[in-house]
Amino acid sequence: MHLAQLNIGRLVADPDSDEVAEFMNALAAINLLGETSPGFVWMLKDDGGVGATGVRYPGYEDDERFVVNLTVWEDFDSLKHFVTRSGHGMYLRRRLEWFEKADQPTTVLWWIDEGHIPDLAEASERMERLRAEGPSAAAFDMRTPHEAPSS
Repeated sequence: MHLAQLNIGRLVADPDSDEVAEFMNALAAINLLGETSPGFVWMLKDDGGVGATGVRYPGYEDDERFVVNLTVWEDFDSLKHFVTRSGHGMYLRRRLEWFEKADQPTTVLWWIDEGHIPDLAEASERMERLRAEGPSAAAFDMRTPHEAPSS
């Protein structure tokens, strides 16, 4: 089993604005760090190939400030290490400088079969499940991880 991760958020300003320029300018390096991290498997990318800033989340197709990050990891520990202990952690701690404060979960994790690549429809369904039902084995967050199901 592999671990899928979706993170969504709405920028405080347009992607090409000065308010979010530091974040937007760091995306290529942070995504490269993720891709070269132990346990990384796959990342959703737009036509630019650096990340998914050009990909629109279901229900937000007309909102360029709403950004997504969809990745697959070998296991929870690999994802957690990247998120909290790598250079990504600095940006995570500063997220409220660039993203609107959300009143609902913005990250969802779920286990997938090795070799499966999730799409945004699947990912958004998992997010809605987490938001509606709370953490479960089918949709959980970083604070409430669940073990991979046994095959």
